[in-house]
Amino acid sequence: MRIFFTGGSGKAGHHVAPYLASRGHRVTNADLTPLRHPDVADLRVDLTDAGQVYSALAGTPADDLDTPGPDTGGGSAYDAVVHFAAIPSMFQAPEATTFQTNVAAHYNVLEAATRLGIRKVVFASSETTYGICFARGERKPLYVPVDEEHPVVPEDAYAISKVAGEVVSRSFQARTGADVYGFRINNVIEPHEYAEKFPAFLADPSLRRRNVFAYIDVRDLGLATERALETDGLGFQVFNVANADMSVAATTQEVLERFYAGVEVRREMGRDETLYSIDKARELLGFSPQHSWRDVLDDPRAGA
Repeated sequence: MRIFFTGGSGKAGHHVAPYLASRGHRVTNADLTPLRHPDVADLRVDLTDAGQVYSALAGTPADDLDTPGPDTGGGSAYDAVVHFAAIPSMFQAPEATTFQTNVAAHYNVLEAATRLGIRKVVFASSETTYGICFARGERKPLYVPVDEEHPVVPEDAYAISKVAGEVVSRSFQARTGADVYGFRINNVIEPHEYAEKFPAFLADPSLRRRNVFAYIDVRDLGLATERALETDGLGFQVFNVANADMSVAATTQEVLERFYAGVEVRREMGRDETLYSIDKARELLGFSPQHSWRDVLDDPRAGA
């Protein structure tokens, strides 16, 4: 596929865009900052400018100059859009700026992609939509495991922008019939961060309360993105994306007893099973995470 990838220079994108290229896709990174990866073309685009987004998606990709015949226009040379670009969390810009930037960029990308006839869009939503991550004080889920039916009631501008992006996406899907899939991505972890960050998490699981004790290895996020690009006919969908285990050494039952007393547990759960349900992504996308912090660090409770 020829993929228009927004935000390929960000924390998640600079792994996922090259991964898709390594799998044989032709990837253009639309970002204000170039990725400078040999297998990914860079295109400087301000996604908050609707004209720039439309022109970028309607234009000729860098690897298309040798295609015979005239450029007759009327559509896009891209087969799919992966939209990861955003101000990526709270505390990086004023809240109004975060909301305005993220919503405008999301609207512009969805409008241009669907008007130009692109039939597959995969976009980054967020775990924060559930209102737990950036809540003031402690916020517990209404039930566990947290699935895609859990209410989304965020308090912060970043998470509100992600909920708005989901609404925009549902609307453009209803208008066009394209496949538009959103990922409620949990805390993205790069391979080097296991050694840097996880010893503290294993020693003190309370550090992971705001992430529902979950995480997503960026390599598995690449795999989930590939599976979404390969899966057709689902219309509009949102998927939780996380690894299969938790980001702490405490067992699932220990976490439930210590942190979620009184919270409804809707089904029996495995010893180390994530509380951030990935059942839907497993079932509809065939997503099967391949990585774990246990591949890098010794589990301090091994054999217990």
